[in-house]
Amino acid sequence: MAKQPNPAPQPLSFPPSHFAKLAPRSYLHAHLSSSNGRRPSGRLAHESRKPQINTGSLTHCHGSAVVRVGDNAIVCGIRAEILNASDIVDCKPATKLEELEERYGSGMGAQMGFREGEIRRQSRAEDAEEMAQLNLLVPNVELSTGCSPSYLSGMPPSTEAQSLSHRVLTLLHTSQLLSMDDLRIWYHPASTFTSIVPQPPSEAPTAEEPTSMSLDVPNDIIPTEEEDAQRPEIKAYYTLHITLLVLSLSGPPFSTIWTALLSALRNTRLPKAWWDADRQSVICSPFSSDARPLRLNGLPIAMSCGVFNTEKDGTGLVSQVAEGGGKDEKKWILCDTDGFEEGCCEEELTVVVRERQGAHGQGMEVVRIEKCGGGVVGRKEMREAVTLAEERWKVLKGAIEGSA
Repeated sequence: MAKQPNPAPQPLSFPPSHFAKLAPRSYLHAHLSSSNGRRPSGRLAHESRKPQINTGSLTHCHGSAVVRVGDNAIVCGIRAEILNASDIVDCKPATKLEELEERYGSGMGAQMGFREGEIRRQSRAEDAEEMAQLNLLVPNVELSTGCSPSYLSGMPPSTEAQSLSHRVLTLLHTSQLLSMDDLRIWYHPASTFTSIVPQPPSEAPTAEEPTSMSLDVPNDIIPTEEEDAQRPEIKAYYTLHITLLVLSLSGPPFSTIWTALLSALRNTRLPKAWWDADRQSVICSPFSSDARPLRLNGLPIAMSCGVFNTEKDGTGLVSQVAEGGGKDEKKWILCDTDGFEEGCCEEELTVVVRERQGAHGQGMEVVRIEKCGGGVVGRKEMREAVTLAEERWKVLKGAIEGSA
């Protein structure tokens, strides 16, 4: 009987999922240096994932949003609580109208309206400083069990969760996003206040009459000490408790967390509140029609990206070029990295931009830039990241405004 020939040996091969686990950097480099230059997820280097935003999902919050970008899913809930001015010990805020005028200028009194006794100040930097002193913004990021294999149940808050909470609080203050006018609760007796503040003219103003109201006290109306004690006064503040729950984590979550926070702030409605002198407490209106939205200072959008560098890899990938022609680049800026790409990138860059407002002209402005790890990013890469952030701003702005 003739002996059967031995079968030819089969070449040893691995499926792509095994190759990605054995040599993740080589796997990512092979995709980026190919002819189409696409990542393992199928996206281009500068292509971000499409956001999905839903607002008003939580019933018992004053504002809420659910945001999903790829495998990152964040739930944000905002609840306002009242802080009495008399309970503030460490920092005594200015509560009298005269104290605010002395600090910010006498013209502030003329800008006070009758409805809520709000003062519209020009300097949001002073607002951010006062918010920080009074701790009126309290963000808390929680990495829930099951969001990632790295986070187990029953563990204390991780270092990453605390770091994300601090970054959110810092950006809230540096972006000057909120106004103190929305958080103050005023008290002013109607009898004294209306006798001093002149009513708007019923007819059209003449050249001798000013077009704006003034708080200049006439010579024949000089308030006594008793009347002066009943001038408009800040009795309480709204404190915003912001809870950000990470349901699913895949890649740097900060940009998704910030998007969820912006969406929830735009959805927030604060109840109408006033000081009741008889009860010596703050009373809130139960009617939703009296609630008012927050007035945000623009729409600062955050974009996170990773830098994949092969210059000092030590694996010989620098000179490798995929068959069929590819891009012999040594570093790539990857927008909106996922969990796999995050482990291959040595540097992470976060750029926050928003539309320029006021007398500074049209265009975009950089609010904040954060970078951690490595030293590859230079001026060229920084400009490229800012340009990509401006393009991402247009996409997220449309998604946020469309969800309202």
